[in-house]
Amino acid sequence: MLGGCYLTFKIHQIGAIVSLFQNFLIILVLILTSSFFSISEIALAGSRKIKLKLLAESGDDRADKVLALQENSADFFATSQIGLNAVAILGGSVGESALRPYFAEWVGLVYQGIWLDTIAFFSSFVLVTLLFILYADLIPKRIAMINPERVALVVINPILWTIRVVKPLAWIINTIADVTFRLFKFDTARDDSITFDDISAIVDAGAEAGVLMEQEQHFIENVFELEERTVPSSMTAREDVVYFTLSESEESIRQKIADYPYSKFLVCNEHIDQVIGYVDTKDILVRILSEQPIFQLNESTIRNVLIIPDTLTLSELLDKFRASNEKMAVVINEYALVVGLITLSDIMMTVMGDWAAAEPEDLQIIRRDENSWLIDGITPIDDVKHALDIDEFPDWDHYETLAGFIMYRLRKIPRPADWVEHEGFKFEVVDIDHYKIDQLLVTRLEQQTEGPEES
Repeated sequence: MLGGCYLTFKIHQIGAIVSLFQNFLIILVLILTSSFFSISEIALAGSRKIKLKLLAESGDDRADKVLALQENSADFFATSQIGLNAVAILGGSVGESALRPYFAEWVGLVYQGIWLDTIAFFSSFVLVTLLFILYADLIPKRIAMINPERVALVVINPILWTIRVVKPLAWIINTIADVTFRLFKFDTARDDSITFDDISAIVDAGAEAGVLMEQEQHFIENVFELEERTVPSSMTAREDVVYFTLSESEESIRQKIADYPYSKFLVCNEHIDQVIGYVDTKDILVRILSEQPIFQLNESTIRNVLIIPDTLTLSELLDKFRASNEKMAVVINEYALVVGLITLSDIMMTVMGDWAAAEPEDLQIIRRDENSWLIDGITPIDDVKHALDIDEFPDWDHYETLAGFIMYRLRKIPRPADWVEHEGFKFEVVDIDHYKIDQLLVTRLEQQTEGPEES
């Protein structure tokens, strides 16, 4: 009799262990299923199109499938939500009913009161919830965020198969969702356009990660600025243009060639606003080296020059240089007056920045110490922004140079010692040449002062 009772007790224990193992196995399967949907959702949503296109071009057809699914993601998200919610409901139901008796038995060893069932229910609920949060949601999503493209390639085929299985139910859910969107006039179209800010952010991230050198980062940023910067920001100003006139003497031409080592010189009738064309210095030097007299400047020796308005951007000018096969252009304003001269080298200097800077005596921005700079008045405002790390100048479309900014803020012809304060910097006029701001002293203010910003 005792032996039969003992055998019955053992069988009951073995059955309880087997039942507990089965329940944990069911919970494990549900956790794995939920983790599959979680990791797929993050991976497919977070995969970057640029990387996927590179993978597709290398011959991986799974990348094409991921791209196609991103374009039409409604079925995938419906399938994902069906799977996640169904598993969550089953997990809660199975976990609570399977584990509560065991918690009741274990807690009953130390407590036998009216709260026993409540404690057992709460304990089983907390355990199942923690298991699903950790292993069905948090950990899978963190794994997917580490390398979403690689994970997406792994899960794409099983996901496509799952979508086909639940297609009817997903269609019903998507239909109801579409009606809801139309009812509230939601725009469901995805904007995949890449802006300059997106590219700039990628470049900055590449520089921080060490993929791009700092100088390479500046090159890329400067190239994109060609779309925004206008021609006057990089041209040689009118007063600095060296030119010949039709009545120029041979001695004067020789002297200008010796003093200014340019490859091309403008030719004008009587003054700079009467541009005729240009001559190439090598044509003149060949005659000089051959001990021949310099030919007279006339229509047969003067080449046509490209004339452009001062409203063009540097990017548009590059297109004109390419179309005309020229490397120099005369810049005129709305009154047909010459405001400057620009060459292809000037644009390249804008792109190359400090790396291709001129000799120290020719620099427009000279740093005196950690908190002060000497800057020429004709320095383009974009160069000042880069040098001083200033985000923006007010009403920047009203001027092109630092001198223009000072005159715009002062609203008068400046005098030495006049100053303007902006973004924690003091811009003080130190040299004037015939009403032209020749040089400014820029000082970083440790603490902005109260009161007026200009004097």
